[in-house]
Amino acid sequence: MADDATHQYLTFTLCGEHFALPSLLVSEVLDMPPMTVVPLAPGHLRGVVNLRGNAATVVDLGCKLELEFGSKAPTCLIIVERDYDGDTLAVAALADAVHEVVEIADADIAPPPDMGLAVPPRFVRGLVSLEGTFTIILDADRLFSLEELSADSGEL
Repeated sequence: MADDATHQYLTFTLCGEHFALPSLLVSEVLDMPPMTVVPLAPGHLRGVVNLRGNAATVVDLGCKLELEFGSKAPTCLIIVERDYDGDTLAVAALADAVHEVVEIADADIAPPPDMGLAVPPRFVRGLVSLEGTFTIILDADRLFSLEELSADSGEL
């Protein structure tokens, strides 16, 4: 029965790589709004944006995932809602492009390989082939945890 389970994922690209996040965590996708830089923040925290009167922290996933930056600047934000100590807060993740929501069967998700990934394996839930291209399914619980967001990228 568990093998038949399917979930929806939002697919996006960043630095030439294909990624997916569980769509239940994504509240919206925005074109790049004005951002306020926060001095002395870790390098992967680019600043904050105004999200209907509330500040949302902007996470540079390219930096956090140790990706090589291309010539293209991120064009949109994926707003992910996370529970932090009982409070639901919005985190904005930079992306080059958002594609679509796809349904993926749990049985189609392969475990991450021991080597050869473009990103640190601790952030990867698995891999899936979509239209002939491998897509990395990110572990949102780990990637957007308080410990990860507050850590310097080179620390862990």
